[in-house]
Amino acid sequence: MRKPAQSPRRRKLHDQQFVDWFRSTTPYINAFGGKVFVIAFGGDVVDSDTFTGLVHDFNLLESLGVRLVIVHGVRPHVERRMVRAELEGRYVGDLRVTDAAALECVKEAVGEVRCELEAALSMGLPNTPMAGADIRVSGGNFVTAQPIGIVEGVDLQFTGRVRKIDAVAINNRLRDEEIVLLSPLGYSPTGEIFNLTVEDVAAATAAAIGADKLIFLMDADGVVDARGGVRPELTLAEAESLLPELPPGDARIYLPYAIRACRAGVARSHLINAATDGALLSEVFTHDGIGTMLTASGLDELREATIDDVGGILQLIEPLEEQGVLVKRSRERLEQEIDRFFVLEHDGLILACGALYPFDGEAAAELACLAVAPAYRDAGLGDRMLRFAVTRARAQKLKRLFVLTTQTTHWFRERGFVESDVDDLPESKKRFYNWQRRSKVLIKRCD
Repeated sequence: MRKPAQSPRRRKLHDQQFVDWFRSTTPYINAFGGKVFVIAFGGDVVDSDTFTGLVHDFNLLESLGVRLVIVHGVRPHVERRMVRAELEGRYVGDLRVTDAAALECVKEAVGEVRCELEAALSMGLPNTPMAGADIRVSGGNFVTAQPIGIVEGVDLQFTGRVRKIDAVAINNRLRDEEIVLLSPLGYSPTGEIFNLTVEDVAAATAAAIGADKLIFLMDADGVVDARGGVRPELTLAEAESLLPELPPGDARIYLPYAIRACRAGVARSHLINAATDGALLSEVFTHDGIGTMLTASGLDELREATIDDVGGILQLIEPLEEQGVLVKRSRERLEQEIDRFFVLEHDGLILACGALYPFDGEAAAELACLAVAPAYRDAGLGDRMLRFAVTRARAQKLKRLFVLTTQTTHWFRERGFVESDVDDLPESKKRFYNWQRRSKVLIKRCD
């Protein structure tokens, strides 16, 4: 039975939403080509209903030029084998006590999960997201390990920690456009095998190879604060302060390793919900993301504009120019006057802009072209831009800041601007006043 046809209006709306979404992803597609992501998840993800979709998303990232290292866990698979073998699992905290019998179960589980992952990444069925995929998967003895030893009086035996990552070998595989698949096993120079945790392998690998992102797929939406809200962004200091408050669960396990990776030079660490279909793509290719992103420092930068910001500024001001809110500026004029502009950049995107035009001999400047991205107009960015402009004016020993506006009079009045007359403008500005626009004149003292 054929799917009922959509109405032309609904189809047009759907098409426009797709076009808008696809355009919004362009900066990330451009930015991530050739970048290295380490993606880690527990064995429960392999057993989940969203696993097939996740593999399709791996394929999409790889097809866009992202270099992938995938680190998988095997805990539920080990547990099932131990039950069948009538073995009792023992733990010290979150760490398994891996004796010789348990190690055999670990090795069997790793073999099973690796086969499942490699088979899933090899799919190329017609009419699926994997159609035409030609993904090569690489593995090897890339992880050197050592025993953890005795913890709380208990010998963990073959439970180990990462000692060294063969970064050269992994990076060579990535340059050959292969996906590197790492299991939670490590090997000693004496030939012993150690059971490792997925988070230890992932964080150590991300740091060693200089990954651009470390992504943990887990059983929660992100890092939740004391009020129950997901924190979309955290600095290292904020993340460390939250650690004692976190309840037991994946976030509490993974966050310390996300912190460790960022401290070792990984630019971004992410914690997202593996159960949400498409969560990986939403986190990577949308500005707001869907989980928690950890960075070494804050993502906001309020700074002087450069010629590289012209495109981002035009995206902000062109819709306002079409609405008549701002006076139209050509790209050429904007490039010539870029030294007058300042921008607020958030994680590589320009969210707000403004310009300051001083008038020689008048101790005054015009605040112009103040614009904020629509989705952030209630986030206080306009106030931040205004404070920056006032600080900049004071640094230039200016005494008055004025604006010409047709639609935002009240916003400026609420922030200390006083409605004035055209005669109060600097002489050179007064001569070019546009009487057709009839803009309101507002002035603020800044001395």
